Amino acid sequence: MSEEATTILHMLDPRKHVSPFDVNMAADAGYKVIVPYTGVEIADVTPLIQDAIFSRPPHYGVKTGFFMGGKDALLALDMIDAAKKAMVPPFECSVFADPAGSFTTAAAMVACVERVLKFKFGRSWKGTRVAVFGATGVVGFASSIISALEGAKVQLVAHRGFDRVVKSAAVSKERFGVDLEPVNGETPEGKREIIKNAEVIFAAAAAGVKVVSREEMDLAKDLLVIADVNAVPPPGVEGMELFMDGAPLAGSNVLGVGPLAIGDIKYKCESGMFKQMLSSDKPLALDFRHAYAMCKSLTGLA
Repeated sequence: MSEEATTILHMLDPRKHVSPFDVNMAADAGYKVIVPYTGVEIADVTPLIQDAIFSRPPHYGVKTGFFMGGKDALLALDMIDAAKKAMVPPFECSVFADPAGSFTTAAAMVACVERVLKFKFGRSWKGTRVAVFGATGVVGFASSIISALEGAKVQLVAHRGFDRVVKSAAVSKERFGVDLEPVNGETPEGKREIIKNAEVIFAAAAAGVKVVSREEMDLAKDLLVIADVNAVPPPGVEGMELFMDGAPLAGSNVLGVGPLAIGDIKYKCESGMFKQMLSSDKPLALDFRHAYAMCKSLTGLA
């Protein structure tokens, strides 16, 4: 491979702006030229990909990358699929989807909790009962699928519109073959019952939303681990500290995994995915499954 090939990353986003977070991550990982595209629709992907691949000799293909951002997990995955179909071997390039950082964040949360389950309880995901709060958000969506693919029994908790989690479960079954159970947590009674029966809770709700109170936690006799991705006060889980990584929540036997413990692995994962694209000798197509594999390695699980 010629060392003269400039590394170029094209960043596609359906929104008004491309995330500065992702731009910085890509630059620090080693991309020399980074070009943002905003207001991108699915129909735009094929011409953009083909303009990129046909403008360079085939052996420069792996030095060309596309990043799918935005805030819609399914749209980002659809963009990956469209990009793969647009390739004309040997003219190809690498693609990586991480909308709103959700795939790398979800992968990091699942891996961090898995590490606690393994080393503190001798458990794996297989058969573990998981309740996902914020299930219709991008992080909740991806974490529910990753853990279900690993054998967990996953409940998608509705706190504002039961039909939304029913739809999410149906889409997940259709696209990934996983069985997710929609449950209604819109009432205090319903929410307490869900928490009471969970062994693991993913708190992936919007910033400032309290997902689990101390009182609710005290009712949950089977609860082993809670993870919270919200770093904005107040915490999504009462008593959660930012850097918790398997320590007991105050006054409880439940172990907490805090947002900055998760964020450390997420940061290393996203950077690592960009570096993986840059160092590969063949084109890659990376999504949350590849992010999870990297997070398992980062957390010492693989």
